[in-house]
Amino acid sequence: MEDQKNLEAVMGLIMYGGNAKSDAMEAIAAAKKGEFEEADQKIADAEASLVEAHHSQTGLLTQEAQGNHMEVTLLTVHSQDHLMTAIAFTDLAKEIIDLYRFIK
Repeated sequence: MEDQKNLEAVMGLIMYGGNAKSDAMEAIAAAKKGEFEEADQKIADAEASLVEAHHSQTGLLTQEAQGNHMEVTLLTVHSQDHLMTAIAFTDLAKEIIDLYRFIK
């Protein structure tokens, strides 16, 4: 049962991280076309996905802090990498959008 919950949390990190990165990429594309309202909405969507990913991550961290150690697999490492990449990408997307806003 606990393994299933951990797997769901790991998959949540991957899914929400992927969604955030996709939304951030779409936000950049919208800003490039001068569609800043859409860009802002896509960034908001990306940030909402990151919040959901953090909920999954918090569950895993809480289990660890309570002494319930989980086996770290390649999938677990991949999920953390996915999340961190999505966070960095979203942060950079905001900067790129600001640059497009400044140029226009």
